[in-house]
Amino acid sequence: MDMYVNGIGMTPFGKFPDKTLKGMLLEAAEEAIQDAGHPKIDAVFVGNFMSGSVYNQEILGAIMANDLGLGAIPTMKVEGACASGGIALRQAYISVLSGEYDTVLVAGAEKMKHISTVEVTKAINAAMDNESNEKHAGLTFPGFFATIANRYFYETGATKEHLAKVALKNRNHAIRNPLAQFRVETSMEEIMASRMITDPLGLFDCSPTTDGASAIIISRTPSDVKIRASAQSSGPTQMQNIDDLLTLEAVKTSGQLAYEKAGVGPEDIDVIEIHDCFSMTEIVSSESLGFFKRGEGFMALEEGRTTFTGDVPINTSGGLLSKGHPIGATGVAQIHQLVLQLRGKAPNQVEQPKLALAQNLGGTGAYSTVHILERVN
Repeated sequence: MDMYVNGIGMTPFGKFPDKTLKGMLLEAAEEAIQDAGHPKIDAVFVGNFMSGSVYNQEILGAIMANDLGLGAIPTMKVEGACASGGIALRQAYISVLSGEYDTVLVAGAEKMKHISTVEVTKAINAAMDNESNEKHAGLTFPGFFATIANRYFYETGATKEHLAKVALKNRNHAIRNPLAQFRVETSMEEIMASRMITDPLGLFDCSPTTDGASAIIISRTPSDVKIRASAQSSGPTQMQNIDDLLTLEAVKTSGQLAYEKAGVGPEDIDVIEIHDCFSMTEIVSSESLGFFKRGEGFMALEEGRTTFTGDVPINTSGGLLSKGHPIGATGVAQIHQLVLQLRGKAPNQVEQPKLALAQNLGGTGAYSTVHILERVN
């Protein structure tokens, strides 16, 4: 059964004290519904990580169905840490594939800027195994990916400058994206001199807290963008259980599954959105997905291959680092950017892309989803 993306919608990402979580969800959803031509929607799936813990609001799916006037349709909120949006899309995809529904609204949102850094960090840390010894020893998300970065440096000869190249590339992409959180120019010098968060990760190497929402409509009704494959995998939840720090197993496995289902390989993909929660994550994920050999992703940065004008364009939206990272919305926002690319209407437009890939990560590699999209005409 063929599956299509019929409509997309997205709010700007950033800090919006006057916008509510519900308001942003409805704004993105209404845009997607309009873009799809106002179809009859059979179900709603919402990706969200922490609306209950930091915003005191659950039942997001039912709220959307009610306020959008969709009637007594089934709704669901999906939580998978930072992969919540990608998992929501996958669950919607499976539900349509099963024949239960014909047309489904998938949305993702997070409201994060209304609370302090300490409060939001505590909420985000729920995405780690909080009963593990390493968590009690003080491991954090920046600490985890900083450890990967230091190991990567040791094994490959890469340096902190290569992390800065990721941050600079994604900022340069975001400058042209009207919905991105950070659109002010920066430089290698500013990135390299920025405040250290966890050595070697500086401020520009870490994705920000963000308010925002995104939505898409998927169905069996043909459109200009087809979903060629949807895949999901889980990985170790503790660093001590990881066999190879330079390979994110969930990313690798979900990528392999998606390639197999789509009948393509990484060499066939024309434009990519990777979950760059940290600059190091983009590099190791690009390798885990097979775009580069293990330990060689940093060389591609030196050669400019991952810019929107390169042969392996990654994060043309600006990525999480500069587009922003409203956790539950991220996986859906990746699809938004790739649909624009396949329609030929994206910021940082790649020349005539045919196939696009979105990879959404949860936790320290606990979840990964991969979706492959195809331009139909």
